[in-house]
Amino acid sequence: MTWEPKTTVLPNNIHIEYVEQGKPKGLPVILLHGFTDSWYSYSRVLPFLPPDLHVYAITMRGHGNSSHPANGYLPKDFAGDIAAFMKAMRIGPAIIVGHSFGSLIAQQIAIDHPRQVQGLVLIGTFAHVGANPLLKDLQGVIDQLKDPIDQQFVAEFQKSTVAQPVPTSFMNAVVSESMKVPAHVWKSVMEAFMPLNNTTALKQFSKPTLIVRGALDELCPRADQDVLVQAIKGAQYFEYEKAGHGLHWEEPEKFAFDLTAFSRIVKNNR
Repeated sequence: MTWEPKTTVLPNNIHIEYVEQGKPKGLPVILLHGFTDSWYSYSRVLPFLPPDLHVYAITMRGHGNSSHPANGYLPKDFAGDIAAFMKAMRIGPAIIVGHSFGSLIAQQIAIDHPRQVQGLVLIGTFAHVGANPLLKDLQGVIDQLKDPIDQQFVAEFQKSTVAQPVPTSFMNAVVSESMKVPAHVWKSVMEAFMPLNNTTALKQFSKPTLIVRGALDELCPRADQDVLVQAIKGAQYFEYEKAGHGLHWEEPEKFAFDLTAFSRIVKNNR
């Protein structure tokens, strides 16, 4: 299955690359990728999603072939881009799906733009980012990065997120996408997101929510999931026994099944 990426320009002049599939009048789903990834992060999931879901896999600012501005990497900047994208594309309230860094953007959208959210799916998410010792260590390494980014570092970074084999061609493409991210974006995103802790604000969010984690995820602790399940009223929690941080890369068909089942819950909740 192949996709033709499209680009739209937001009112703030940020160019956003995305791919789209499904029936135009289907339930809208917005897919947000992880740190240094792109829309391609969901390329293994998209073939398993039904046509009655109108899916947009987005490449966020600073990543892939979207704009790489010199600044503007706060959580609110990313959330504002997605809200503006939805308005520009005339997308009604959607299921917002985010992986890792993208899950933090999804959290921020739920807080800042709750009317644009029908449901929330958080994959490999975090509660208090700065309290995570592995992320603190990663920030120390990223602070030393310079352009051009070392490809071996990028490859090791991406391979560390999976606990099960994924196709070599897919991983090579993921690394290639990450190589498009300049050093200033790596640094700016890490600096902006380390203080993030949305736990209290998310207590005001009451739309259907699914939190999914790989049991072998070394980056994203189970304790964070428990905190968020308690914070978000009625949140469901699923754990993939054999998966790591990139569970949708490792088990794309299973994740697509769970996302589709969750979409039915959202439809019934409207």
